[in-house]
Amino acid sequence: MRYFFFLIVLLLIAGCSARRPVEPQAPVGIPVWPTKAPRFDDKDLFDWTGRKPWSYPIHGIDVARYQGEDIDWPAVRRSGVSFAYIKATEGGDHLDDLFKQNWLRVKRAGLLRGAYHYFYFCRPAAEQARWFIKHVPNDAKMLPPVLDIEWTPYSPTCRIRPEPARVRAEMKTFLQRVERHYGKTPLVYTTPDFYHKNELWRLQGVEFWLRSVADHPHKRYPGRRWTFWQYTGTGIVPGIKGNTDINVFAGTAQQWQAWLTARGVMR
Repeated sequence: MRYFFFLIVLLLIAGCSARRPVEPQAPVGIPVWPTKAPRFDDKDLFDWTGRKPWSYPIHGIDVARYQGEDIDWPAVRRSGVSFAYIKATEGGDHLDDLFKQNWLRVKRAGLLRGAYHYFYFCRPAAEQARWFIKHVPNDAKMLPPVLDIEWTPYSPTCRIRPEPARVRAEMKTFLQRVERHYGKTPLVYTTPDFYHKNELWRLQGVEFWLRSVADHPHKRYPGRRWTFWQYTGTGIVPGIKGNTDINVFAGTAQQWQAWLTARGVMR
């Protein structure tokens, strides 16, 4: 009778656990970073001169709802991708349709993950920071958050271009509030025209993720150190249909490991 009682208790506990939504755990083990970069196809391959993107060993992608809901994340990982940044929010009232799905599936596939916010110039930065914090879980192992800030000439509702000093002030507000919440210093993703017009070199203590699809960043952003370089928006990555943004980390595999450790991603 006692054995039967304990069996019933165990079954009830198991049933409750099965009903509770649990975030999937990444595969156990320390990732082994490639010493040689993967080489991805490109629908609009640029004729690179100087240092080529595939000379960097650590490659990653960034995705949004435009890449579709049927991304095969295990295939993405097998292709040589080391990390994925996922669009989370835009402005102060938009959540990417596939953020939650991608956020869980990237972790399940064993890829490092991070989230980014697309800035909207018609909303206060503080409001946008609150919106991002509301929707992006505070996962100690995630990559540092990213502020994606660039001009929005095709926006149906907001095409204003504030003065550079105002832009930088709003950026600081967003970055400080997000850093305070997550305990990680955010990166800034931007484009050549936005960077130069708004004199972003004046910002102190900021790590940059730079878009440069037609030349090496040292030519488009002279003197600027960078952490990530987005070298194409038309990449072909196994497991993803259509165009994909592909990025590289600035250093070696060992430097990548050290960068992750310093930011609490790998311990």
